Amino acid sequence: MVVVLYVIIVYDVGEERVNKVRIYLKQYLNWVQNSVLEGELTEPEYMKIMNGLREIIDETLDHVICYKSRDRRYLNIDEVGTKKAEISTII
Repeated sequence: MVVVLYVIIVYDVGEERVNKVRIYLKQYLNWVQNSVLEGELTEPEYMKIMNGLREIIDETLDHVICYKSRDRRYLNIDEVGTKKAEISTII
């Protein structure tokens, strides 16, 4: 059985690495706001992303937070304002 996680990744990285991190994460997740991406991943995909981020960021200067849940419906999400883009399924 494949375990699917709903993941929200938030990052605060040096200016010289921001685009590289965003472009890397957009391969797997939906970009919903500056420095915030979300979507569904399998456990192997999640591990691959985390390992890739370790190669991109400077762990002494940058910070990445990953919020994980088994299902998006268990999150209480409140939004105010205009969304950057509608969430779509990445195939």
